[in-house]
Amino acid sequence: MQQSREDRSLGELFADLSRQTSQLIHQEVTLAKTEMTDKATRVGKNLGFVAAGGVILYAGFLALLATIIILLAKVMAWWLAALIVGVVVVAIGAILVNMGLQTLKRTELTPHETVDTLKEDKQWMKEQI
Repeated sequence: MQQSREDRSLGELFADLSRQTSQLIHQEVTLAKTEMTDKATRVGKNLGFVAAGGVILYAGFLALLATIIILLAKVMAWWLAALIVGVVVVAIGAILVNMGLQTLKRTELTPHETVDTLKEDKQWMKEQI
């Protein structure tokens, strides 16, 4: 038969608190791992979209760039047509990279659930002592 809380010695109470604290810390670590895995998965997915979009844009731009350079070369020198098209492509590429980076910056990596439960655990431990 288990003793009531009032009947246990101070040593037993501290041993129980130590065991519960250890179990609580283990649960918090598990929660943090789960939460960070979820966030990392979302970031990886967004990075995949950025990379796939970049590859597709690159292939399309190559075909369009060749067409534009050929058309411009009919009214100006080839080198000038290629230079103009190159500057425009660099500007478009910079805009796309910036958009992808801004999306990644908005991704919150802080494990909020873990932080909240750690605050609750701190309060619980104060109440136990």
